[in-house]
Amino acid sequence: MFGDAHGRVKAEFAALVRDAASGDREAMERLLIRAQEAAYRFSLLVCGHPEDAEDVMQDALLKTYQHVTQISEPDAFRTWLYTTVRNACLMKRRRHVGEPQSFVSLEHGVEATDGAIAVEVADPARRVDQRLSERWTSDRLRDALKRLPPVHRTIVVMREIEGLSTKEVATITGISEANVKTRLHRARLMLRRHLGHV
Repeated sequence: MFGDAHGRVKAEFAALVRDAASGDREAMERLLIRAQEAAYRFSLLVCGHPEDAEDVMQDALLKTYQHVTQISEPDAFRTWLYTTVRNACLMKRRRHVGEPQSFVSLEHGVEATDGAIAVEVADPARRVDQRLSERWTSDRLRDALKRLPPVHRTIVVMREIEGLSTKEVATITGISEANVKTRLHRARLMLRRHLGHV
C-alpha cells in the first residue's frame, strides 16, 4: 500500500514535469506548488533552520522552473529535487555550528512568514484524545530524530517519511545502496533507543 502511494506520487510528478516541459503553464504552476511542499518539508528536516529551509525551497523552485525542459528523466524528478535540496542544505549547514536550533513536526504544519505555506492541516474529524495522543507521539519522534547524526536523520526522513526507495536515497546522498541500508538500520536502532529515553 505504501509502495502504491509512492508510485502514484512519482507518476503524478513525472506527468507534471512532462507537461510543464512542453510549455503547459498550468502544469508548471501545479508542479511548482507540489515541489514547494516537498522541498520545504524536506529542507526543513534536513537543514534544521526555518530560514535556511525557506531559502533552499526558493532556490529549488527557481531551479525547477529554469531547468524543467532539461530534466531527462521525469520519473526521477523527486530524486533530482531532493538532491538539489540536500546539496543546498549542506552548503547552508557549513555556516552553522552544531545541530539545528529547532525542529518542526510534519504533523503540526509549518507556516512561512507571510502565512502562505501550510505543510499539513489537522483533521478536525479526529477526536481530541486521538489528536493529543498523536501529538505526543510525533513530539517524541521529532525529539528522537533531532538526536540522530545529520546523515542518519536524512536517510530516515527520505526512506520512512518521504517514501523514497533505497536506490533513490543512494542517488541523492551519493553513497551505495548497501551503505544506505546499513545506515538506515543503525538509524532505526538509534531511534528505538532514543524513543525509550524521550
